[in-house]
Amino acid sequence: MEMEHGPWTREQVAQLYHTPLLELMHRAAAVHRQHHAPCQIQVCTLLSIKTGGCPEDCGYCSQSAHHDTGLERQQLLEPGAVVEAAQRAKEAGSTRFCMGAAWRQAREGAEFEQVLEMIRQVAALDLEVCCTLGMLDEGQALRLKEAGLHAYNHNLDTGPRFYDRVVSTRTYEDRLQTLGHVSRAGISVCCGGIVGLGESDEDRIDLLHTLASLPTPPESVPVNALVPIAGTPLGGQPRVSVWEMVRMIAAARILFPRAMVRLSAGRDQLSDEAQALCFLAGANSIFSGEKLLTTPHPGQAKDAQLFALLGLEPRPPHEEQAATTSAMQR
Repeated sequence: MEMEHGPWTREQVAQLYHTPLLELMHRAAAVHRQHHAPCQIQVCTLLSIKTGGCPEDCGYCSQSAHHDTGLERQQLLEPGAVVEAAQRAKEAGSTRFCMGAAWRQAREGAEFEQVLEMIRQVAALDLEVCCTLGMLDEGQALRLKEAGLHAYNHNLDTGPRFYDRVVSTRTYEDRLQTLGHVSRAGISVCCGGIVGLGESDEDRIDLLHTLASLPTPPESVPVNALVPIAGTPLGGQPRVSVWEMVRMIAAARILFPRAMVRLSAGRDQLSDEAQALCFLAGANSIFSGEKLLTTPHPGQAKDAQLFALLGLEPRPPHEEQAATTSAMQR
């Protein structure tokens, strides 16, 4: 049985990452079963509440105003439309509802007030509420918490040494500062990265070590495969292999035993067999729906078939899961 681990050094993370793949998967699967019901997958829905026109120049993103991708811009949705979407997501089996806005940073004023109202109304549906709105200051994080926000997503994307090859309009420190505000406000941290940006294994190890060194470990770790989008600087990147995804997922599972490791962007390109390997390696959360913000994604019917094939079931809401895990360990 894998023992609890203290602070990870970079050398230890590198050693873990380079473990022979089958051994790494075996260790990750054991950790997964120690802390989670192995056949439960958290089903989440991500809705773009404001699309396109972002002033950031992230090299992978269709929503950047710097790239010509043909994306149609959409202003901030009304709270009523968002709540309707959340209700549909709940009826389809999602227990977490995530709202994403293509902003560099959360905007004060009427738009921020609208987002706070969305959070209050979605939380009233007994869904876990997550937002990704760009950078936050301390006061904004506290107001989001007061409105009922459960989690905030703010990905680091890659390691600090590779970061400025992907984004030039913000710094790595900007990201870490927002994560600090989120954590100190008592909001659950959702933070991961993207595989396939052109980074090296060393950059992936840097990312994992940075995540493991955060003052508050992330409760959710999204592992995204780059979806190359025409018109973006990274539009010509080759797709990552499933083995690269499995290695990142297994390493993340061991580094963050209690976290939800989220198999996120790029899942539409993975076969049933590839997704099964990812679940075996410790992934226990997916996004449901036809789109993930602006990129293609498997639909609900396809996911239902996969769950039936593998004997998986949607993870209960957060409070019930705590009791389930407790019962497993007795």
